[in-house]
Amino acid sequence: MLRFMAKSKLHRLTCTQANLNYVGSITLDPALMDAAGIVPYEMVQITNIANGTWWQTYAIPGDPDTGVVCLNGSSARHFHPGDKIIVISFGYYGEDEVRRLVPKIIFVDNGNHILEVASEEIPFTEYLPPEERKG
Repeated sequence: MLRFMAKSKLHRLTCTQANLNYVGSITLDPALMDAAGIVPYEMVQITNIANGTWWQTYAIPGDPDTGVVCLNGSSARHFHPGDKIIVISFGYYGEDEVRRLVPKIIFVDNGNHILEVASEEIPFTEYLPPEERKG
């Protein structure tokens, strides 16, 4: 049996652009895609923290080192610059792979620059860099 599992999560990205007149997709800084193991045209799920919108589309690389996170096409009506979003990638895994699966959680700053790549959810209501965590 194959299980559909979360492979990686880009946590609390800031939407930088929304382009209604583009065919579709989400444009991401290649550094973000690389950190999350997302390849061009891979399907991803996007959740808008501001309004609860859930969207599924494919990822394409944008200009490197820009922090770009642009929702393209009709999703631009539901995701606006400044919105905090979560991008999750998934994969199908066999039973033996599930036991070894270590999803990546990528935490970013407000400019979408990577702060930390974790292998488990961090139990804080908001992300705190390692040096600011207690306990």
